[in-house]
Amino acid sequence: MYLVGLDFYTYTTREILKASNEQRGKMLKGQAALSCGLYLLLFPIAAVLLQQVQWPVGLALWFIPILVLEHFNQEVSRLLVALSEQLTASIILFVRQGSWALVIVALMAYDKESRNLHYVMASWAVAGVLAASLGLFKLGRLQLGGWRSAVDWRWVKKGIAISMAFLLATLALRGFQTIDRYWLESLAGIEVVASYVLFLGVAGSLMTLLDAGFISYAYPNFIKLYHQQKYGELNQSVRKLVLQTLFISAAFAIVSWLLLPYLLTWIAKPVYVKHISLYPWLLLAMVVNAFSMAPHFALYAQGKDKPIIYSHVAALIAFVASVMALQTSWPLLAVPIALNVSFAVVLAIKAFAYFTAPTANLPTAQSQIS
Repeated sequence: MYLVGLDFYTYTTREILKASNEQRGKMLKGQAALSCGLYLLLFPIAAVLLQQVQWPVGLALWFIPILVLEHFNQEVSRLLVALSEQLTASIILFVRQGSWALVIVALMAYDKESRNLHYVMASWAVAGVLAASLGLFKLGRLQLGGWRSAVDWRWVKKGIAISMAFLLATLALRGFQTIDRYWLESLAGIEVVASYVLFLGVAGSLMTLLDAGFISYAYPNFIKLYHQQKYGELNQSVRKLVLQTLFISAAFAIVSWLLLPYLLTWIAKPVYVKHISLYPWLLLAMVVNAFSMAPHFALYAQGKDKPIIYSHVAALIAFVASVMALQTSWPLLAVPIALNVSFAVVLAIKAFAYFTAPTANLPTAQSQIS
């Protein structure tokens, strides 16, 4: 979806919150036109690649509509979050990612003949159609104007330039969060990777919790406040998000550490207990990552994209350098420590860029009056 989306939402989200309701449909039409063009360009390539890897034709035929539905639903969810329609976005997320899994599990328990991949793909596709229908219904209720206007290709070209830079940053960030598992396997073995993935999944729940409960509500407000030149209120909102992150991270760390032994007892895999020392390192990495979100979205709201992009590329370099430096002395902890170093680099660069910006220390309007 990176190739057909180009992270164009990073441009659209910021622009759409600055625009009037009468102009927003025109912007979304431009984004849709770009995606359609990319699909037409990339689908033949994807078809050839799937043929080369000898994918079954039946699964390949499911792949295309599911990809389109997932992409559409993801973009609609992002748009709804930006427009402060978080509840609807959450419902769509559950329909497209959670509902069909529950349905297919129940179906497989009842009917043995349904225990095959085609039923799974069909359930996924049906859920995607339902989620898309909900998204379209909500978009219709928002009454966005400008749909009949011609596509502004200059606006689209400007967006491509900005979103491609963000795509590079995203790939850099995803890069070290993908190679970490392979590198750890080469250093410590597949059993350690299994523990690493489990503990990273538990620790990563912190980011899911913060995103759903706080970040998704905060960053659209950041953009609006900056656009309205309410810099003091923006800084106040950033500080509020930092405090919320501190409180939730502390609570999550305590609760997860207390409950983790019970989870491992329930799983009943001695290898996880053996490597429980990985969890504090991974939890710390997620906490550091969580604290980088406040300056990240503050910079994003102000259009200060370069520090964001530089920090993600620097994080990839820091990860590789850290693992190479530690892999001989601490093969088990080299990757978790490197993960902390990478997220610390991201936090340091973004925090420095935010706090050195001219708007960082401006008071609120209320403070100026008093």
